[in-house]
Amino acid sequence: MSKIIIFSAPSGCGKSTIINALMEQHPDLNLHFGITATSRPPRGTEQDGVEYFFLSPEEFSRRIEQGDFLEYCEVYAGRYYGSLKSVVDKMLAEGKNVVMDLDVVGAQNVKRQRPDQTVTLFIQPPTIEALRQRLILRGTDSPEVIEQRMDRAEYEISQAPHFDHIIVNDDLTTAINDAYRTLRGEL
Repeated sequence: MSKIIIFSAPSGCGKSTIINALMEQHPDLNLHFGITATSRPPRGTEQDGVEYFFLSPEEFSRRIEQGDFLEYCEVYAGRYYGSLKSVVDKMLAEGKNVVMDLDVVGAQNVKRQRPDQTVTLFIQPPTIEALRQRLILRGTDSPEVIEQRMDRAEYEISQAPHFDHIIVNDDLTTAINDAYRTLRGEL
């Protein structure tokens, strides 16, 4: 039976790096990203059905009312992102394990709807201070943005016990191997 594999983590924990490594290094896991929908317009060379499914805000709202989403959130006023049930179900029917990169609320919403089909993994820093140092060394955010990310991270880390598995990313190679072993056991 194919599964929905959800990864959540505070910004700077290496979640995307771990997901990409698993997809590249472990084809035996049969992991495939589920393309999400958004109400924002395409940027640059983005194409509908490739990076995102681009819906008008009105279409997104209509589809919310119809119950077409496994999860969705309004990131900014009128700017929605969400996972369409039809996309996920099609991939599952094709025997693919669907990878989703969601915030802690979205992860729990999907788990609640599909408890037997969903595996949730929370990628956690070894310490909150280690996370702060990673964000500072990354050099992409102002001190104010780093503080906002740290406040959000504390909340997200408090939600980790609600996940099926917690992977501590103290050493990237170890975290990738731990995630691989965890998923092999689940699949």
